[in-house]
Amino acid sequence: MTETTKWVFAFDEGDGKNKKLLGGKGANLCEMTQIGLNVPPGFVITTDACLAYLDQPDHHLPTGVMDQVRDQMAALERKTGKGFGNPDNPLLVSVRSGSAMSMPGMMDTILNLGLNEETLQGEIKATGDDRFGYDSYRRFIQLFGKVALGVPDEAFDHEFNIVKEAAHAKQDVDLSAADLKEMSERFLRVVEEQTGKPFPSDPMVQLEIAVKAVFNSWMGRRAVDYRKQFHITPEMANGTAVNICTMVFGNRGNDSATGVGFTRNPGTGENKLYGEYLINAQGEDVVAGIRTPKPLDRLTVEMPKMAEELAELRAKLESHYREVQDFEFTIERGVLYCLQTRNGKMNAHGMVRTSVEMEQEGLISKEQALQRIDPVSLEQMLFPRLDPSSKVEAVAQGLPASPGAAAGVAVFDADRAHQLGHDLGQKVILVREETKPEDIHGFFASEGILTARGGKTSHAAVVARGMGKPCVAGAEGISVDVSRREAIVGATSFKEGDTITIDGSSGRVYLGEIPTVEPDFTPELSTLLQWADEMARLKVMANADTPEDARNARKYGAVGIGLARTERMFNATDRLPLVIEMIVAETPEQRDAALEALLPLQRQDFRELFEVMAPNPVTIRLLDPPIHEFLPDEHQLEQDLADLRALAGATRGMTALAGSMGLLHTPEKARDEFDAVRRVMDPMMVEEAIAKKEAMLRKVRALHETNPMLGHRGVRLGISFPDIYKMQVRAILEAAAECAQAGIDIQPQIKVPQVCTVQELKRVKAYVDEAHAEVQAKHGQPVKFKFGTMVEVVRACMRAESLAEEAEFFSFGTNDLTQAVFSFSREDAENKFLPLYNQSDVLHDNPFEVLDEKGVGKLMQLAVDWGRAARKDLHVGICGEHGGHPASIAFCDQAGLDYVSCSGPRVPVARLAAAQAALKHRPQ
Repeated sequence: MTETTKWVFAFDEGDGKNKKLLGGKGANLCEMTQIGLNVPPGFVITTDACLAYLDQPDHHLPTGVMDQVRDQMAALERKTGKGFGNPDNPLLVSVRSGSAMSMPGMMDTILNLGLNEETLQGEIKATGDDRFGYDSYRRFIQLFGKVALGVPDEAFDHEFNIVKEAAHAKQDVDLSAADLKEMSERFLRVVEEQTGKPFPSDPMVQLEIAVKAVFNSWMGRRAVDYRKQFHITPEMANGTAVNICTMVFGNRGNDSATGVGFTRNPGTGENKLYGEYLINAQGEDVVAGIRTPKPLDRLTVEMPKMAEELAELRAKLESHYREVQDFEFTIERGVLYCLQTRNGKMNAHGMVRTSVEMEQEGLISKEQALQRIDPVSLEQMLFPRLDPSSKVEAVAQGLPASPGAAAGVAVFDADRAHQLGHDLGQKVILVREETKPEDIHGFFASEGILTARGGKTSHAAVVARGMGKPCVAGAEGISVDVSRREAIVGATSFKEGDTITIDGSSGRVYLGEIPTVEPDFTPELSTLLQWADEMARLKVMANADTPEDARNARKYGAVGIGLARTERMFNATDRLPLVIEMIVAETPEQRDAALEALLPLQRQDFRELFEVMAPNPVTIRLLDPPIHEFLPDEHQLEQDLADLRALAGATRGMTALAGSMGLLHTPEKARDEFDAVRRVMDPMMVEEAIAKKEAMLRKVRALHETNPMLGHRGVRLGISFPDIYKMQVRAILEAAAECAQAGIDIQPQIKVPQVCTVQELKRVKAYVDEAHAEVQAKHGQPVKFKFGTMVEVVRACMRAESLAEEAEFFSFGTNDLTQAVFSFSREDAENKFLPLYNQSDVLHDNPFEVLDEKGVGKLMQLAVDWGRAARKDLHVGICGEHGGHPASIAFCDQAGLDYVSCSGPRVPVARLAAAQAALKHRPQ
């Protein structure tokens, strides 16, 4: 920058569109001034000046800044007829921050700057109101002292309360001019005691100190944390501008007021002016809660002319900005001023309703309506959420793994959850150290899931999201003791049967029941998503494993199932014993018998999915996890066997005692009761249970793997134990044939997991062809279906052209693919080092939440291009959890995928994100 750099712009000359340079607030003040709204005159110091100031180690203002500020202050003096520092007719100003992105309350503001002992008397003389003068002065000393000089609030509060108590004043407005004068004097002493220097009296010195303080606030902890939390990058907003504006006063008497308004209700979206005001007050009084403000409806009674002008201001703001505005105003002696405006921050309900209504009013287009909403915010409308009026403190913090809120009695095992939740209809929260697939029946019966270990893509998290149930995972502050049926949380604890509440949207855990607010799929949301579907190129399907999942997915707008996980079906209570029989079978005949029993159950599963989703595609993934996951773990089996062997000794003793009964002088009734107990404790039954558990333990030990995620699973399992895949393929094709005969239009798709070579696909395709020939012979007609592969192994990406020779579609499993590319274990990474990596910017995002475009994405793009080179009509999609993440969906759109598939409750999020991606990539 040179000495001729323009650092400062008057409101009537700044470019209202250049928010990067002037900040959002400054740009809007310029624009409002230039469209004729009544804005107090002022000027903006640019964000460039802020960055240049912060770049210097000693933090000096760039050369020329204060010269230009003095020029602008002289211009303000001419516009207002007042003098900055003039004791006879003083000019006072406000100094406010303002970056390109709105960061409410994160940076600093100073009001009434320019006051000192001399100008204070001039203000009192000009207004004829000494109470107003001293009130303005004590506010200025406190704000300036805190913001610019670093004096803690507590030091001022102590003196404030002394004066207030001495005056027996309940509220600030009850203080007299003399009280406020004493308070001002006390505040001046506080500043000198805290800083070692007298309060600065030269207004230009005050202004320079204030400008530096605002610039410094850009790097203050509040502002830095806010930018991290909301992912505000330097490209979005870098540095803060300083807005210097002529003061107008809402505390000049009962014909003056200050307030905050929204052009529409930010909570409901209702097309009605919404906000609050206070008579005879300054702006911070409204937001600080010092006095209870009044709703803007009351202004029509107290100041009817001002209410009319405010309605006109509202209409002008919306018609110009074509967006809901959050604005501040002051009324000074019956004159309305607009002090600032910005796009209103609204909840999802408000955003959706205003988007649809503003389009219908002709204020915005459908494209603009779709682009103004953050897709993720739609989750607020799709899950129960905690009542925001509740003030209960959380006892633990975990990962927000699946959104929504739920309350119920804590239960520590899946069987108990099923008994209480399913059989008895109680509301339960399943609490586990970590979950396993065999806990699935407990998931179905529970309102929500809480785990002490695991991440956002852990088993519990993924299953809960698929079911639309709240889940808090990785709550490492909770120690779960299953044997004692108790969880320790710091100094407190809860036991089985105690009521707890979990919030899967924030990761918080509460003792007791917190009221919840039910979701509401509004007509406006339906309209908005219909527009989204019209704009989107990507189709949105759902990950769904049961007919109920599929029905919910259709309700959310899914146009097919992109992933049906057959292992979830195996975990149902009526299937698991058969699956265990199949696993522990010692002979082919025993295994065949178990598979024959499973076949009709699987066939019915698939038929129901086809019927619910018809005529849309249903993609069924053949068995993926290692089969040992369907068995209890080794330690549990060892404990069970020890207990059963102890019981066996007891039952043998009971049998011996029964044989001795004739030798004892025992009443007949006691003998009958003992005999009934002995029959229940049948030694043969106990021995049979021991034999079964021993067979399971042998199998668990035989199937043990050091790294099961990279071991005997997916297609490797299907080739080693072909009968499992053959049974599943036959069930799919028979279900499809039955639907076809019933006249139901279906699109079944068979998907093979964990493929790394085309030879694996050819083996499985041979099973499919064999089964298809048999089903065709039985039903007299061929079955319409597609055969494809998951792409979740790095080698599969690199050999995509050969896989496409056999596969009609690719489905990227980005959860496992991400794990393979990074060589990260999901749960270990999320619970140990990933948070540190994100905080220290080693990795900008968690790659299990946000698709890694530079690594995983590059592999995906190569696989798409190579696959389509071999098969032009290759259908490609994604079915990992990334399929519901907006930024990942935008990548999928750009990479040329045909669909995304995500958990049912995230389908609306994905539909809106797909539309935004299409609009972003639409040729201009």
